[in-house]
Amino acid sequence: MKFTKMQGAGNDYVYVNGFVEQIEDPATLATAISNRHFGIGSDGLVLILPSETCDFRMRMFNSDGSESEMCGNATRCIGKFVYDKGLTDKTELTLETLAGVKHLTLNIENGKVNSVRVDMGEPILAPKQIPINLDETSVINYPIALESRKVNITAVSMGNPHAVIFMDSLEELDIQKSGPKVEHHPLFPRRTNTEFAQVISPTHIKMRVWERGAGETLACGTGACATAVAAVLNGKTERKVTLELLGGNLEIEWSEADNHVYMTGPAVTVFEGEYLL
Repeated sequence: MKFTKMQGAGNDYVYVNGFVEQIEDPATLATAISNRHFGIGSDGLVLILPSETCDFRMRMFNSDGSESEMCGNATRCIGKFVYDKGLTDKTELTLETLAGVKHLTLNIENGKVNSVRVDMGEPILAPKQIPINLDETSVINYPIALESRKVNITAVSMGNPHAVIFMDSLEELDIQKSGPKVEHHPLFPRRTNTEFAQVISPTHIKMRVWERGAGETLACGTGACATAVAAVLNGKTERKVTLELLGGNLEIEWSEADNHVYMTGPAVTVFEGEYLL
């Protein structure tokens, strides 16, 4: 199986061209190739596939084999993959995901994709659609119990569930302890991604992320979008912000004009190879 290793702000996946490669059991493959000691090493597996309704279709599997609705950083890398490899000459693309259709704008430099702007759609705030087991109209700065302490979460879906927790400082964060507790909290029937955020200024947020099914990653595109939305809902920032993640920066804008969230960031090819199935 030929593959391409790519990363967006440090969020790295193994990308496979599903037009030419047939993967029978992607969940098991995702677990094997994601292992950083015995496999290729990644946050998961992304399949780039034909679509009946869009230019391309994606399937995305976490490192534990679970399938996610979509991944913001992966959408940008798919844009780079299909353009740089000549699968399209379009710079405006539609991508079919389990979270709906995403619209990509490719920024070209010297004949290659340098960065990608993704229309991530409207944020979902209704608890049943996130989903979160609360009978509320929205979940903003809502206290939940984590064993002996409480934290306040703001719940947002960007096609996948997110719980955003604002902190005065990330220095004392023990994400290996807190991340799994929020991910598996009984309020979330399908588990949740968790963002720990520190507001630096009205246009700057630092963030660490615990991804559902993958653990801590260097970046999460949908998580960055959810955090920007949560910051606005809590009156902490403007609608256009820079999200500073461990793997780099993402520019996020929650547009007042159409209520859509727009994400702009890098897409980088790391290396290519062949994996023996």
